[in-house]
Amino acid sequence: MTADDGHTRDQTGADDEAGVLPPSDTETGGAGELEAGVPQLLRDRDAVLEQALPDVPFDGWTDDLVRRAGQAAGFDAAATRRLFPRGRIDLIVHFCDYADRRMAAELERIDLPSLPIRSRITTAVLVRLEQNLPHREAIRTALGLLALPQNAALGLKTLYRTVDAMWWAAGDTATDFSFYTKRATLAAVYSSTLAVWLDDRSEGFADTRAFLDRRIADVMRIQKVRGRVEKMLPDPRRFLPGGSRFAGRNSLRMRGR
Repeated sequence: MTADDGHTRDQTGADDEAGVLPPSDTETGGAGELEAGVPQLLRDRDAVLEQALPDVPFDGWTDDLVRRAGQAAGFDAAATRRLFPRGRIDLIVHFCDYADRRMAAELERIDLPSLPIRSRITTAVLVRLEQNLPHREAIRTALGLLALPQNAALGLKTLYRTVDAMWWAAGDTATDFSFYTKRATLAAVYSSTLAVWLDDRSEGFADTRAFLDRRIADVMRIQKVRGRVEKMLPDPRRFLPGGSRFAGRNSLRMRGR
């Protein structure tokens, strides 16, 4: 890969090294329907992404792809650079946010909070996978780039935003330490299920569904044990500055508020 493909930008960009993400699309007004109520900036980014996605399996995520997709969407090179200053990495991050918005819109239509907790998580993960079935190769190559040391922090943040969107769609309002444990647990479930799904050739993705059911069953058993243990232990927030207010403030901070 040449420097023109953006390889050197990934390695030397100060934002990448710091793991900086731009505000997510859901945090800047892109939640719900992808057309109604979406700021023009996000519409423009969506337009470039939609031009790029069909070519990713053949060309990979490259800066040249960003340039060509921008041109196909009606933007000159300078305008495309303004939309995606870090080239392919910004396009990948936007792809993750775009998928989060589509997922959130569908889960809102389903009325996820009305379902049992196990069904909420199963439905959220399956909706995410089913919506992205046309983009499996794009996801595979994006994960490979986000796994590189210089992009690892971005990869973790995009994963956090996805599972956070799932829990909010599921009606989670926790402000104690379970806010974090729920998201960490779902991140493990989702990422491992995603890995199975990427290579699943079974009819109707039966292997992925079975794997997801097993993982969630394991989590439910662990949660029952954890709940019994927590009842026997003092609340750890008592030992933190600000007491119970600490978790509430941090949960809002994690949402970017």
